[in-house]
Amino acid sequence: MPRFGLGLLLITTMLPGCDQTRATGQTVHHGGRYLGIGIYPPSDLWQHMVTAARPANAAAAAVRDDSQVIVVVDSESGEIRQCGNMSGHCIGMNPWATALGRGQAAPVALDAHADDLLREAQEAEAEHSAVNAAHPAAAPARRR
Repeated sequence: MPRFGLGLLLITTMLPGCDQTRATGQTVHHGGRYLGIGIYPPSDLWQHMVTAARPANAAAAAVRDDSQVIVVVDSESGEIRQCGNMSGHCIGMNPWATALGRGQAAPVALDAHADDLLREAQEAEAEHSAVNAAHPAAAPARRR
């Protein structure tokens, strides 16, 4: 009887997991076609856009009044829009509207690979250590 009880306990504790969805399955987005990328403070350049017309109504917010820039992507077209939170002025770009130019498709050409950069950094560190060993007075004092 103890064996039967242990087996029944194992089966009943494992069954609830049979109806669960996989954590790595496809995610479903229910929020519409615009997906938020982020909210950022406007840079100084935001206020210097030539295309940002001054509002006809003097009381209406202008680009200089924006305290946040809201960035979204259109999941259908791929267009990225940046809009001021007070002025409502938006600019957009769509890098998917045209084909990629020469040298823009992966794999891209590099003038140095990650291994090259790591080796150069290690060689520079070794040279720095050798100089410090040869001239201990030139090396900065270490704090304890």
